[in-house]
Amino acid sequence: MSSELSILALYGLFIILVVIIQASSNLSQFAINDLIGSRDDLPKLSGVPGRLERAAHNSVVAMVLFAPAILILQVKGGFGPNTLMAAQIFLVARIVYVVVYVTGTPWIRSLVWSCGLFATAYLYFLAI
Repeated sequence: MSSELSILALYGLFIILVVIIQASSNLSQFAINDLIGSRDDLPKLSGVPGRLERAAHNSVVAMVLFAPAILILQVKGGFGPNTLMAAQIFLVARIVYVVVYVTGTPWIRSLVWSCGLFATAYLYFLAI
């Protein structure tokens, strides 16, 4: 398996970890019985649990954009040093993004989010 595909798999595992942490953090604001139900009437999460929820959703969106670029490059046999570098930048940026989002660091959060997005866009450019 290529390094880029390994990075894709690592990012998937990272999202699973973020979702588990996020779901666990909900217990700080709601009782377990509230979380087992449909959650239709629960108020919006706030603080760290709310930021974790938003970071998890954003991470899934990033995966939806990143995965096709990697898979297209795999099918085309288009992996090389530039694709590996872009995938590595994406992975590091996304991990840092979650950490700075949860800690409430807005400017750095936007900067690392941009790095991850630009790395993904670059992968699509290389796939053309």
